[in-house]
Amino acid sequence: MTLSMKGLALNRPLSSRFLAAAFATAIAASVAGCVSDEVSSRLPSRAQQPLKPATLALLEEKGMSKSSPMVIRLFKQESELEVWKPTREGRYELFKSYPICRWSGELGPKVKEGDRQAPEGFYTIVPGLMNPRSSYYLAFNTGFPNAFDRAHGRSGGDLMVHGDCSSRGCYAMTDEQIAEIYTLGRESFEGGQRSFQVQAYPFRMTPENLAKHRSNPNMAFWRMLKEGNDQFLVSRKALKVDVCEKKYVFNATPVGGAKFDPVGLCPSYEVPQDIAAATAQKRAADDAKVAALLHDGVTPAPVKTGADGGMHPVFLAAVKGIGDPASGDVIRTEPYRLPGTIPAHVVPPREPSVAKAVQPDTLKPEKSQLESKPNEVAAASATGSGSWFNRLFGSGEDTTASTTASVQANHTESTQALASPPRAAAPQPPIRPTEKPASHSPSSGYALTSAPPPARPGAVPVTQPGSHTAQPTTQARPGAVADTAATAPAIGVIVGAAPVLGTSSFAR
Repeated sequence: MTLSMKGLALNRPLSSRFLAAAFATAIAASVAGCVSDEVSSRLPSRAQQPLKPATLALLEEKGMSKSSPMVIRLFKQESELEVWKPTREGRYELFKSYPICRWSGELGPKVKEGDRQAPEGFYTIVPGLMNPRSSYYLAFNTGFPNAFDRAHGRSGGDLMVHGDCSSRGCYAMTDEQIAEIYTLGRESFEGGQRSFQVQAYPFRMTPENLAKHRSNPNMAFWRMLKEGNDQFLVSRKALKVDVCEKKYVFNATPVGGAKFDPVGLCPSYEVPQDIAAATAQKRAADDAKVAALLHDGVTPAPVKTGADGGMHPVFLAAVKGIGDPASGDVIRTEPYRLPGTIPAHVVPPREPSVAKAVQPDTLKPEKSQLESKPNEVAAASATGSGSWFNRLFGSGEDTTASTTASVQANHTESTQALASPPRAAAPQPPIRPTEKPASHSPSSGYALTSAPPPARPGAVPVTQPGSHTAQPTTQARPGAVADTAATAPAIGVIVGAAPVLGTSSFAR
């Protein structure tokens, strides 16, 4: 009996640890959607909406499951959000595109708290980052700063993808849109997925965009993002993202059991040979197109516009369609059919207020150089540090040609600073109420609200109607990779998983 009592006493700490672990597991399960009826009933009804029949039919038509993984891709310049899901064959394909109602800041990453920049990079969304009680209808936190951002000392937080079409460093959708996107994420978690990925880009990684933005100080950073973009598009597989030497690396497996350290030297690592070869081929084709565009004198885009972000044209046209006839505004009386309701407090972007960027003469190759060495121009995907193209977009790293799966990290070059220049102050949107009523639910229609427009001056609200160095390249819209042959340059890239934030940290 004494022995038995001693056994019970010895097992008390173990029992306590077991109960604590079981409790933590139950909490995690409830966040992921495996909740009891009692817990589920406490959530706002807007967070429990089922997918609409039309959405379910589209999933079935594309051979996709609502419970399968998903990837969200964001493009600032185009103001578009895409949801990608794997088909029955396991290849990721575009499920649906959503116009972004509002984002703030300029093209470029978020650097510090208060700069109004929406983040750019690769972020991992776990159940704890979903916010069913957002003041902006529904939201999920991007998890900024991720490992890459922290390695560069970037600050800020609570940067969301949410509803209400109002942004201070976030990607804002309409309530109707975020309801569907949020539900797709929730269904994915309920199907057993542990996370989904957000890929946030300044623009679609096309040769045209890379050529236009060639003078932007963020180009080296964007080249890293393009490497991840290209690997995702050529493989159509989930993109594995890590960080070492303050750079993103993609689909990389360290050799010999080494680990990636965001601020430490990159270990030797391997990239699947088929992905490395296809990415190098795409990079070479894109670089050749950029070289041709630069020779033709494509007009460079301004680094700063002063517009404070963007709004998809479908929303912008509706907002500008309501105005004051005394001020010469055109009033459109026909009703608008939009993917959601634009609230009356929305402040559209300002008109760009800066002159076009001036292209330095040194950035344009001599015509004789292109005519006398066409083969070298076609292979201008940075196969050597001496080419004019590599000098234009180079980040100070030597790019070594290789199509093998084994990749040796380059430890001798440092990453160029990625901080964006100070940003002009922008007017703040009107003060919003602290919370929307929990009973609010989006209407099934997509007409604009009917509140009268405010008096001028001011914003017009809407009421009615293996390698190891990335090269500057562009991504073709999902499509076939060009046949141009080229060796694979070294990938100077960076990636990291987002930190898990508690739901109590949500400010939106």
